[in-house]
Amino acid sequence: MTIVQVCVGSSCHIKGAPEIVEALKESIHKYGLEDEVVLTGSFCLGKCNRTGVTVTVNDEVYTGITATNFKEFFTEKILKSTEAKG
Repeated sequence: MTIVQVCVGSSCHIKGAPEIVEALKESIHKYGLEDEVVLTGSFCLGKCNRTGVTVTVNDEVYTGITATNFKEFFTEKILKSTEAKG
């Protein structure tokens, strides 16, 4: 199981957290990962001075996630994580 947490605190919310959550939902569905990925929200992860949204994947913290780099992030950090466990 891959655990993905998106910061939905005020700073990340302003920087695009709702859009990242929606992109994650769509990508999880597109790749049929509903049974392999748990998507949750979290509050401040202490990285508020960064550009973009902060996301954790299995306790690894990634900062600066934006609509521009989302596809690469999803492919490299989430798809590969689920493949490694499968």
